[in-house]
Formats: sequence, structure tokens, C-alpha cells
Amino acid sequence: MINFPKIIQIETNILCNGGCDFCPQKDAIRETKIMPNEIWQKIVDESRGKEIIYRPFMVNEPLTDKRLSEIIRYIKQDETAKVELNSNGGLLTEEWGVELIEAGVDIIRFSVDGFSKDSYRKSGRGDDYEQIFENINNFIELKKRMKSDVIIFARMIDMDINKNEQKDFLEYWEQRADNAVIVPLYQWPWTGQEKPVMKPCPKIREEMFFMTDGTAVLCCWDNLKKGATGNINEATVEEIWNGELNTKYRGLLNEGKRDEIPLCSKCDGYEHYDFSNWKGY
Repeated sequence: MINFPKIIQIETNILCNGGCDFCPQKDAIRETKIMPNEIWQKIVDESRGKEIIYRPFMVNEPLTDKRLSEIIRYIKQDETAKVELNSNGGLLTEEWGVELIEAGVDIIRFSVDGFSKDSYRKSGRGDDYEQIFENINNFIELKKRMKSDVIIFARMIDMDINKNEQKDFLEYWEQRADNAVIVPLYQWPWTGQEKPVMKPCPKIREEMFFMTDGTAVLCCWDNLKKGATGNINEATVEEIWNGELNTKYRGLLNEGKRDEIPLCSKCDGYEHYDFSNWKGY
């Protein structure tokens, strides 16, 4: 077992400009809509110098947070740290692009779930199909002009509505972005599942997640706070990670005993993951 996470995900707000059918963000209930500065700063301060990958988003669109470039710059004061973003690209103006590159973002993954306007709309992403493609392509050109090392991904979620477009999607974005991938569509826990998949969970190895109020949860899919393991306002990052409850949950997941954890008892994530060589954490 590692004694400190390698990836820390921070939900800096609970806002999103999208309305994807498959995402429960619109149903997320948080008393704290925007994470106070002192909370995300405490999380970062307590994990400096440990080669952490920070993801300043969770159930939200990171570009809805006007502090994002400030947060990235604060993180990047640590030369060992990296910053990754997932974005729908809808808010990506050139001004935002310059700010992100200058702040030092390392990786941006753009979610584009259709290669045609029709499939894009059916995915729930909205009606800004042309604008999304323009925004991402403009950012790719901006990266070249600014001679930035930021790595740009184009991602498509594998769905019936876009299966016949996936080859074209990959061919198009592989010529422009640094990488193009098709990723599976996962079901969020407690969204209709009646029983868990009795298998381990890869997320326990090295990932840690914080909600807007500082609550640490077991998984980024914990939209309902069913797997809380502590709160940064009451303990340190290291104390929560190595705490009794988090250690217990990770131990159960390591053995595939999802039914013994409230959150995971209604989760079928990683159902088709190959665990034949699973060595735990």
C-alpha cells in the first residue's frame, strides 16, 4: 500500500455549462457551491513535493471557475506537480487558452462525443457542435504559436449513437491533437444498479477526491457523498489517506467486496476490466 496518493482530484465548484444525459452533475446537491480558497490551498500545501498529479475538477466543468488559472499557478509553484483538466471545450476562448498555457497546465482532455452534428446533439452535449470543434482547433494552433508542451487529448465516449463515427473521429483528431481515444461509458453508482460487480476497483490504488466543502470521498463518481472518508477541515491529506475508514474501504475494494461499502454496493464500474493480473495496491 502506498502511504500517499499520486493523484488528487479537487472539485473547485459544482458548475457546468453542459447537460449531458449520462452525467448526474445536474442532480448534484452541495451546500457549498464553490470551494473556498483556503480549502484547495490547504490540500495543495499538504501535498507539495510529492510528484502529485492534480485534477482541479470533479463533477463540474473546470472552465466555469474563474480562479482556474490562479489555482494552476499555485499548484505549479511545486516543480514536481502536474495539472490535468477534462473539459467539454464550450467555454474555451483564446483568452482562456492563453491563461491556461501561461499558468502551466500539463494535460487537457476534451470530451467530444460525436463526430457529426446529429450524434453530438444526441449525446446531450448541446447544439454548439461547430463552436466546439473551432475552440479545440484554435487551442491546438495556440499551443503551437506559444510553443507550449501542453498535451491535448480528444476523447469520445463509446455509445451506440457514435459507433459508426469512431474511426473518422480518431483519424480526424489524431492528425491534430496529441492523442485521440475512445473511452467506455461508465454508470455512476446508485443510478439504477441493483447490485455491485464483485470485483476490485483500480481507483483505490493511488487516487484521492475532495468535494467543494472539503469532504474526502472514495471515488469521483460519489455524487451523493456515500463514501466519505474524512474532511480536510478536520485532518490533513495524509491523515485522511491513511485513516482507519479509508484504509478499511480500500482493503475491501482490494478484495472485491464492494457489497460491504455503501457507495460501491450499487456500482458496476470496471465490470469488463481485466483483473487477471491484479496485485492489489
